[in-house]
Amino acid sequence: MASLRLHFLLVLLPAILLLSHPVKSDDKEDNLLQGINSYRASLNLAALTKNDNADCLADEVADQLKSQPCSNTTGSFTVPGTESPFPNYPDLLAHCHLNITDTKDGVIMPVCVPNLDRTLVLSNFTQSQYNEYINNTKYTGVGIGSEDDWIVVVLSTNKPGGSFTRATSAALLPKAGLTFHLISLFLGFFLVLLS
Repeated sequence: MASLRLHFLLVLLPAILLLSHPVKSDDKEDNLLQGINSYRASLNLAALTKNDNADCLADEVADQLKSQPCSNTTGSFTVPGTESPFPNYPDLLAHCHLNITDTKDGVIMPVCVPNLDRTLVLSNFTQSQYNEYINNTKYTGVGIGSEDDWIVVVLSTNKPGGSFTRATSAALLPKAGLTFHLISLFLGFFLVLLS
């Protein structure tokens, strides 16, 4: 009986490890979030909370920008924003399983700073045209992505039009992941029946 339980744990442990998603930690992004929240605290505003779906979109936008040279003409755009500089913007949303109606009240703010100097990056958000968004209590969530000299902040709201909620609950699991989950569940059920 103990041998069967050990076997069950040996099968279950890899399944648990494979199901858990590693948390992406990027010092530049974490430092920027900390700096923005410190800035907001100095204005007696609530801290922005991490929004994983906005984070995904920020990563996608940063990836699109990485091959572009730095320029002072880069500005924010609302989501979906008719002025979006990406012809494949709907594809970026789809990659993150986002519905355009749940992102329309958000804002995307790209910044290019050579070597992503920490002080310059923060000042580009707090002492520029972006501070009107950073200072706005309407925004409660944040996603941050970076590539090369580009860093992108995506602000979300706690209202349906800007919550960055995934398009469907089925989109939470990739198809291969769903198959793995079902196989693991079946295997676990089978092993319990054997005991």
